[in-house]
Amino acid sequence: MMVLYLRIVLFITVFALSASGFCQQPDALPDAPQPAEISSLAPAALQAQTGASSSTGKGTDRQESPPSSSAVKPSQQQPKRILGIMPNYRAVSAGEIPPPPTAKQAFGIATRNSFDYSSFAFVGATSLLAEATDAHSQLGKGVGGYWAYYWRGFIDKTDGNYLVIYALPTVLHEDGRYFAKGEGSIWKRAVYASSRVIITRKYNGDPTFNASEILGRGAAQAISLSYYPSGSRTVGALSEKYAYALGRDALTNAFREFWPDIATHVLHRHP
Repeated sequence: MMVLYLRIVLFITVFALSASGFCQQPDALPDAPQPAEISSLAPAALQAQTGASSSTGKGTDRQESPPSSSAVKPSQQQPKRILGIMPNYRAVSAGEIPPPPTAKQAFGIATRNSFDYSSFAFVGATSLLAEATDAHSQLGKGVGGYWAYYWRGFIDKTDGNYLVIYALPTVLHEDGRYFAKGEGSIWKRAVYASSRVIITRKYNGDPTFNASEILGRGAAQAISLSYYPSGSRTVGALSEKYAYALGRDALTNAFREFWPDIATHVLHRHP
């Protein structure tokens, strides 16, 4: 039980420290034009637009392309990595609705999430905590015990990723990516983010029960029965690990939601 608390504290501590200055007023972005500049640029922009229209000729209608990520506000952009470390391939910037990933794309995302260098470091840290707190006494202590925790933890994370990100979403036609809200009160956004482990989208965009997450994490725990010692196969032990996996994903979503704001308003940098 202690290792569960320590793992949760790690997530909450990082999130709390980053969000400590969240409510501060953002400084004006260095490239943002001031009102005087806007008024002076307006005639030139109008003239350029008129010239462009005349050069294209009559009867030519171009279909507008969908908004790109560059059109999204800096405080709403979701980067591919957070702090250059944490993979963020499953996040969609607020206001964007890209098509659902194909089976090949989902498999690629699951693979990158599982074998990213940060995944090895994360499993190493949690395995060190588990060994230090003697979470599974039958696995032993020292280097041998640490390795026993490490490879089991890596399999836990990897098979869970492939089930939740690739296999079940492909079969159930669920788009399990995190669609950032990007606006509203901190409380509403936090509730929205954490509830995405229960609610997700279908391929057509309709909300639905997140069976991929709930069943996928449960299946991963069932698989773990084959390689954890008998003392760790109790209902209580499995429930603890299952709750940790869901809680970790909920906290990860919350961190994804607020990271662009933290980067822009607190760290004064682009996400």
